[in-house]
Amino acid sequence: MITRRAFVKAGATCAAVLALPVVAPAAEHAPLMRTIPSSGEPICAIGLGTWITFNVGDDPILRHECADVIAAFLEAGGRMIDSSPMYGSSQPVTGYGLEKLGRPETLFSADKVWTSSAAGGPAQIEQSRRLWGVPRFDLVQVHNLVAWEAHLETLFAMKAEGQIRYVGITTSEGRRHDLFEQIMRRHPLDFVQFTYNILDREAEERMLPLAAERGMAVIVNRPFRQGALTRRLEGETVPDWAAEIGAATWAQFILKFILSHPAVTVAIPATTSVNHVRENVAAAVGPLPNDSQRERMAAYVRDL
Repeated sequence: MITRRAFVKAGATCAAVLALPVVAPAAEHAPLMRTIPSSGEPICAIGLGTWITFNVGDDPILRHECADVIAAFLEAGGRMIDSSPMYGSSQPVTGYGLEKLGRPETLFSADKVWTSSAAGGPAQIEQSRRLWGVPRFDLVQVHNLVAWEAHLETLFAMKAEGQIRYVGITTSEGRRHDLFEQIMRRHPLDFVQFTYNILDREAEERMLPLAAERGMAVIVNRPFRQGALTRRLEGETVPDWAAEIGAATWAQFILKFILSHPAVTVAIPATTSVNHVRENVAAAVGPLPNDSQRERMAAYVRDL
């Protein structure tokens, strides 16, 4: 049976898939692992985001496709899946996929608290946990700093009681960086999440160095500008010299740039495609660009 998504996109997708380079199976090469500074725990440097892509409601076919993406991601060596109550049906769809896969032990579950009600935080976190079907979250983050003071108090208490393992905060698209930095300086966060990619590099000035200084793991969101960056590059040829860093596609080119910053712990691209999730994790295999290569990469994309 052809899916509704596949039917709508069939014309464009068929040509695109035929043109994609073959991605080596993850079993042949282990992806890059980064260390969570506050614990020393290793984690794969490519995670899986669920914003928009997993918001498929109760459609059984689309939920099955998302489960296939999760399976391919974990099989390739990925660990962190990131979601939020803000993401529509993404949480129950993630839970469906994990249940179908038998609750994989390698999963690193990252979710968020997103409510203006300070008192409502614990109930929302518990509801999210039930939707995922996990015994506890590995990481809970205050989403976009909403009611951050009260929620951080809740999260630190939950961590102390063993109800979650790590505490973090998030922002995106360059918003509220000044307040974000203030919170980073004042609180012993395990993780911080913000936007960083080959064109949006403001985080290099203060956020990334501060995270390294404070011993905080960094999750990078919007690595492809929610798909706008890869769409912009469609039809353009990946430069021959990208082979020096093992980048066969634009997605790998962009992800390798992000991962080459030493303060980055995990990048979380979102996708609905099994081929693309394997391609993304493969970006964490092989060499990463040095400083001069990074600047060459950024200039090349900027000038296209």
